[in-house]
Amino acid sequence: MDFTPTPEQEAARELAARIFGDLSTPERLAGLDGGTDAELWKALGTAGLAAAVEETGLLGLVLMLEEQGRTTAQVPFAASCVYGLLAVAAHGTAEQRERLLPGLRDGSAVATGAFPGRTGIMVSAPDGGSARAELTGVVPWVPWLRDAGQVLVAVREKVAHSLWMVRAADARCEPVELTAPWSAGRLVLDGTPAERIGGPGAYEDVLAAARTAFAGLQAGVCAGSLARAVEYTNQREQFGRPLAAKQGVQLRAAEAHMDVEAIRVTAYEAAWRRDAGLGHRSHALTAAWWASEAGKRVVHTGQHLHGGMGADLDHPVHRHFLWGRQLDGYLGCGSEVLEELGELIAAGAHEGGESA
Repeated sequence: MDFTPTPEQEAARELAARIFGDLSTPERLAGLDGGTDAELWKALGTAGLAAAVEETGLLGLVLMLEEQGRTTAQVPFAASCVYGLLAVAAHGTAEQRERLLPGLRDGSAVATGAFPGRTGIMVSAPDGGSARAELTGVVPWVPWLRDAGQVLVAVREKVAHSLWMVRAADARCEPVELTAPWSAGRLVLDGTPAERIGGPGAYEDVLAAARTAFAGLQAGVCAGSLARAVEYTNQREQFGRPLAAKQGVQLRAAEAHMDVEAIRVTAYEAAWRRDAGLGHRSHALTAAWWASEAGKRVVHTGQHLHGGMGADLDHPVHRHFLWGRQLDGYLGCGSEVLEELGELIAAGAHEGGESA
């Protein structure tokens, strides 16, 4: 395994870091009031970063999402790339790719996903075929739904999951508030027309890619939180010495650093394996477990090391805390993904034995 970024992946990461760093400042974030940063989203599309994911792969996306997480930039980059661009590119028909991918590449269209498949959605195919159907049911919350034109819905059928793309305009989208400032919504489907995306194995692949991508985002969120804590404890003095000189502070920061590296390397491995066409489901679950369990430890440490300032809801470190806790439970909390990983291992479908 070699996680060294290719020149194309490194260039994409550097460009993403520059755009996120320039536009996603604490001052701009404070004025968004939970909405999407339209100017930043347009800049990402103009720079071709979404389109670059087709060339740089999931690992390239993870690298760019790390940079987003460092600044907690409010754009649906992860959702649109995973549930839209990568899902359609890997599992869509030729007609679906030709119709859907251009807008997803340039950012003029946004996609999101109603995942995982515990949504209670019912599917019916009145035309007797399997390519189109009608969906009925409610998904309590979907990230970035208020920005999306397309929603990839996971449906649990008799023995497996299937994926269906619906137009947001054909459904009812009701605003909801989350812990993190994502423009989420409640998705209400009532005989909503849908088209199938992919066949057997598509759900498992997209879910694994999503878990890997959001683990990469969590690595950036945690790295940003820790960086703020390190800066603060080096500047803040107590009894004539920086807080960073205290052994207890150093130990907390060191433990957080190791947690960040664990999230990062497991996300890199899962992404690299998917790009290489190797089995990656168990690795995606491992990355998701670290993102959940270690992620919440790190963002709690980030707040704690800020002392009283960490209790300020307007302080930038609090945004990292909110994002970290939201990502902690998204697509399965630590105990849930650990149970799923155990079932996968027991079934003998892990590492070399699992399907790519």
